[in-house]
Amino acid sequence: MSTHPLERPPRETQGRVGRRLAWRFALPLAVVAGMITTGAASAATLQSSKAPTQPGSPAAAVSICPDASSSLFGPNVCVFNPSMSTASIQAQADAIFAQQDFNEMGTERYSLLFKPGVYGTAAQPLNVKVGYYTEVAGLGQDPDNVTINGTVTAAGHNGSGALTTFWRSVSNLKIHFLSSPNDGCHTSNEMWAVSQAAPMRRVHVEGSRTTFMPYCENPNYASGGFVADSYLEGGALNGSQQQFYARNTNLGGGWSNSVWNQVFSGDINPPGNTFGGGTYYTTLATTPVSKEKPYLYIDGAGKYNVFVPSLQRDSVGTTWATGHTAGTSLPISGFFIAKPSDSVQAINNALSKGQNLLLTPGVYDVAQSIKVKRANTVVLGLGYATLTAQNGVTALETADVPGIVIAGVTVDAGPVNSDVLMRIGSKNGNNGAPHQTTDNPTALMDVFFRIGGPHVGKATTSLEVNQDNTLLDHLWIWRADHGVAGSVGWTINTADHGLIVNGDDVTATGLFVEHFQKEDVIWNGENGVNIFFQHETPYDPPSQAAWDQPGPFVGYPAFKVADDVQTFHGYGMGSYVVQNQTDATAYATAAYQAPVRAGVQFTHIDTVWIVGNGGYLHVINDTGGPAVAATGVVPVSVVQYP
Repeated sequence: MSTHPLERPPRETQGRVGRRLAWRFALPLAVVAGMITTGAASAATLQSSKAPTQPGSPAAAVSICPDASSSLFGPNVCVFNPSMSTASIQAQADAIFAQQDFNEMGTERYSLLFKPGVYGTAAQPLNVKVGYYTEVAGLGQDPDNVTINGTVTAAGHNGSGALTTFWRSVSNLKIHFLSSPNDGCHTSNEMWAVSQAAPMRRVHVEGSRTTFMPYCENPNYASGGFVADSYLEGGALNGSQQQFYARNTNLGGGWSNSVWNQVFSGDINPPGNTFGGGTYYTTLATTPVSKEKPYLYIDGAGKYNVFVPSLQRDSVGTTWATGHTAGTSLPISGFFIAKPSDSVQAINNALSKGQNLLLTPGVYDVAQSIKVKRANTVVLGLGYATLTAQNGVTALETADVPGIVIAGVTVDAGPVNSDVLMRIGSKNGNNGAPHQTTDNPTALMDVFFRIGGPHVGKATTSLEVNQDNTLLDHLWIWRADHGVAGSVGWTINTADHGLIVNGDDVTATGLFVEHFQKEDVIWNGENGVNIFFQHETPYDPPSQAAWDQPGPFVGYPAFKVADDVQTFHGYGMGSYVVQNQTDATAYATAAYQAPVRAGVQFTHIDTVWIVGNGGYLHVINDTGGPAVAATGVVPVSVVQYP
């Protein structure tokens, strides 16, 4: 049934209600109206939709893309080629979208891959709609090797906007924007209106600006996104996006509008560095250290390879603006191509023999740890390949060796509590010596964690990083605030911490961590850097006592830098109060807790009360604030601390 915006929906379907309320106050109506492009459909013409709450059935053995199914990668990988008719590609892409559009907690996973060439025409554009657990990617070495004349669209649904537009991606291709009468409002601009775990990487948008706001939906809200190594010729319409991180991207025509936390590093034509008074931009001229995500491509001989980009320091713009991205090409013959039916023992045997690992789309039940022991091993997931921890195991762990890359992998907790879902390095590795050199770090890209949602899940800590110099690029670590009935609740999907960093010189670029029952992030390592942080409080503490830590602080901070840390710097960090599943009053002293010393710095941090009886008394330690019901939906910011 429909729910009035001021009423609480049923517990099993409630999602981003706090944000929904927030947008009602975040932007003046005139501003919102001015952001909607000419030709956008009116609310009266928009299609209605239902809440995406039901899980899907197990993935079918028969391909849903029969004209493009891949014998190498399995039935859930569709490999299109330019000799296929646009009508055939469109029909198969539409069939996958129809299945995945509302399949938020389902088990189906898909990868839609395009061989080098041109797809769609002016007379018959190709319009690819992207639903849950769907990856759309080009198979060229460079983005411009694959051109889609049309659109690649991620959007939301009426009633929730794009607040639950999660778990989908687009990468390594050029979109030459052409509108289509078959998709109405969504074709007024290239639309990638998403929230968490929905990256855009290595994309060239030509002939249009790119909108990250779902202006076709009512309400038109979105809450978080990530774009990297891309060229958006027409610039970006950010609109009602609560927070967004753009890294090493050419923003072409610029960036319009700011809500609460927009962060830029190493971009071309970003907005100015202004934080407060209604404008919340954090702009760094360069990205201090980065490494782009590996990607599958086809070489000139028609062979599949995985390309691993090189490490960059103090970088600006895309890696491919003046030629091929620098890096190393690995033949597909060096990979164990895993299917969900493969045992962990088979995967570990392949890894121990020196093979890399390619996880094809699907859900893998992991009853013993996947162990990555060899330096420079690549673990690459296609189509949101998902590891589900069984019997309380750690789903994946790495040895104290350099250069491991883990990318495109989702990890779900199982019903038996795991101490840690993924462990990078060991706490006491190398007898206390540095775990790896600075020029060949272990890196995680587009790695996502869930505690609850599709089923009951429990894990004390989602990700533990013990290795020095590790890179964390775009992570969403989520204790579920909604999901299948019976999978969410204070005593059901239990989880203390999202991320614990013990290694030194760890850099995080694009960190989303939400709803954990104690500190969401604990940073114990020295010389850490975090660029962009997004957080919401747990929705459901039953009482103040249930959410209290020992000591002088009440409640738990979102982000804690340990008391003995001497050096750390955080940039562009936002934490929001959402307590819409409880009638209790639960306060926290501050969103950020850190030692007060010159070497521990925070630049541009804020808190916002959205909904609930509690809130934050301060922004950081005893500075800034409060953010409580009495202050309303207004950012409370600290420009620099200390």
